[in-house]
Amino acid sequence: MLQFESVSDETEIGKLLRSKFTCSFRTGYVRCKGVCMPEYYVNFAEDIINMDVRDDDVWVCSFPKTGTTWTQEMVWCIANDLDFEAAKEILPARFPFLELTPLFDYRNNPNLDAPDFEENSVVHIQNLKGRRFIKAHLPFKLLPKKLQSGTTNAKIIYVTRNPKDTCVSYYHHCHLMEGYRGDFDDFLKLFLNDAVCFAPYWDHVLEFWAVAKKRDNVLFIKYEDMKKDLGSIITQVATHLDKSLTDDQVDILKQHLSFESMKSNPATNYEFAIDFNKENKLIDDKFCAGKFMRSGQVGGWKAVMTPEIVEQFDPWTRTKTKGSDFSF
Repeated sequence: MLQFESVSDETEIGKLLRSKFTCSFRTGYVRCKGVCMPEYYVNFAEDIINMDVRDDDVWVCSFPKTGTTWTQEMVWCIANDLDFEAAKEILPARFPFLELTPLFDYRNNPNLDAPDFEENSVVHIQNLKGRRFIKAHLPFKLLPKKLQSGTTNAKIIYVTRNPKDTCVSYYHHCHLMEGYRGDFDDFLKLFLNDAVCFAPYWDHVLEFWAVAKKRDNVLFIKYEDMKKDLGSIITQVATHLDKSLTDDQVDILKQHLSFESMKSNPATNYEFAIDFNKENKLIDDKFCAGKFMRSGQVGGWKAVMTPEIVEQFDPWTRTKTKGSDFSF
């Protein structure tokens, strides 16, 4: 049985979470195996641990805001032979988010053709027919036992991104999607103290890194490499999924996956989710102009982080990665 510990409201970090990072759907926080999670995670954590994993499943795993949506769209298109017509269905319907429970229903938006989701995302995924594509932000140690033990041939693609850009992107995301009301300094304090959802960041990355080096069914990719040479990453992912693409197909997919294309694509830009949040008063009015996809740049943190912030970040990274062969 999993054990859960409430994040105390009496500590400095607990007070910060309570005052800046709670809302109608995010009412508090727990830790499970050291991982910070919303308290509603307790209701379905065991269901996830014990869920069945099929040999033909495809999982995209990541810490939030590290290139997840980009990777999902790439993986889905490759696995489905570049069926761009079918890819017009919104990404969460094609590639559901495992730990998003209850599963938000976007059907009330007249511009969308979304399926009739189950209320519980785990149940919804368990009931899917055909090959399943599953997104998860959970660290490896909280994924289903079959994935942890390696007793399945399911494919995993893990994507990561340097922590500074991740922190900045996650900050903006949390205003739009998670009910966060604080400023960047407060968010930075939460991030460096492993108190944002799915943290600790470095444990998340390094555990998947270690697993990927031992298991052929796990492919580890980096956001920065996707930006530098997307074609090469597409080819790697295709090989991992036992697919073969021609040079022309790679070029076509690169165009489909370009930042401008993804940002303007209603199936991938999550404007439907932001509209849902606005309509249901889940976003503070002063943040309503934000976009799910902002810039997609590498090194964007340099415009936000002062030298003083960098002096906090760099020693934190060195401490967390000491003894590891991983780097960006």
